Amino acid sequence: MDDVMLRSLTPSVLGILVRRGADFAADEDAVQDALAEAVRVWPADRPRDPKGWLVTVAWRRFLDATRADAARMRREDLVEEQPAPGPATAVDDTLQLYFLCAHPSLTPSSAVALTLRAVGGLTTRQIAQAYLVPEATMAQRISRAKRTVSGERFDRPGDVATVLRVLYLVFDEGYSGDIDLAAEAIRLTRQLAAAIDHPEVAGLLALMLLHHARRAARTASDGSLVPLAEQDRGLWDTTSIAEGVGILQTALARDRLGEFQAQAAVAALHADAPTAGETDWVQIVEWYDELARLTDSPVVRLNRAVAVGQADGPRAGLAELAQLDESLPRYTAAAAYLHERHGDRARAARLYAEAALKASDLAERDHLMRQAARHRSARFTVRSGSSRTSTGTPGTGASRTPPGAPRPRGPCAPW
Repeated sequence: MDDVMLRSLTPSVLGILVRRGADFAADEDAVQDALAEAVRVWPADRPRDPKGWLVTVAWRRFLDATRADAARMRREDLVEEQPAPGPATAVDDTLQLYFLCAHPSLTPSSAVALTLRAVGGLTTRQIAQAYLVPEATMAQRISRAKRTVSGERFDRPGDVATVLRVLYLVFDEGYSGDIDLAAEAIRLTRQLAAAIDHPEVAGLLALMLLHHARRAARTASDGSLVPLAEQDRGLWDTTSIAEGVGILQTALARDRLGEFQAQAAVAALHADAPTAGETDWVQIVEWYDELARLTDSPVVRLNRAVAVGQADGPRAGLAELAQLDESLPRYTAAAAYLHERHGDRARAARLYAEAALKASDLAERDHLMRQAARHRSARFTVRSGSSRTSTGTPGTGASRTPPGAPRPRGPCAPW
């Protein structure tokens, strides 16, 4: 059974049912029933037209549910209009489904769950496992989301930025259970990129590919985090890096810079450096300037402060950091890293321990505690700050490849 093929057919099958005028929530349930039936039947008797088979079975399941429902009388016209079995239409409704699932009335977690169900074709059990929550909890979340969007017009113009935020959240969740959400987010973003010609869609796809390319080097065999500067770059996926850089360069050439393109540009500069010491931090600072202009985000300014600490030395980085709110996520970890580079071992140890107490991720917490213990118990050699070596301008391609942040939700400091 080809699970990827089944998931790829899900949006178009659901779109066909919705276009026939049926309720979105009931349609989505019917499509899930059809997918389950396909898993049971196809290994022994695969249909010649898989999409048509799924449409026929899903429509029948919808009609069965309609007849058993108290609203049967209101839907008799739909029952009478049941189409004859035959080849399914070639209309691709994936894009409309993205916009429907990213409806502004949904919470981010509900939008992500509904996208994974309706567009990704994942089961409730798979989504629940990926998010480490009980299946019943996830089922309730998805049911509420479907009720929220069931009255919306299927052809309502959508907001691309909202769709990209949802996909970004899917990627940001990483992976667990039998579904790799990072890989699933890349698959869905590829789907969106094929359906819509938009530089920010390309920017997000490039960002995902460049981050994902470093995945094998991010953790040691015992599960502990490996800082960016210490990662084995031989483990990085050069094919994904080359693809991500190519997609990014094409998007930047359109001169419609957006947040995801700028983030991908930072990631490209990290990927382009043969060693950590050869990272072009000057260009990275310039790209964070662009990001700050685009987003006015305090988190971006935190990332920039760490990059300044690399480009101009830790004292300059600490001066930038001092202008920010200390309650920002990972502020304390950034301060610890910059004080470490400045040579203040005692303060670095104290701040690393404080940052560990604030960390929500177990692996990150363990890493920060190890950093604190290292500074308390051992002497260390302070690495000198790198000097300015390049004056490339963002978006011009004047030096190497363009840049993006080392991890989607953390600062760019390689701790």
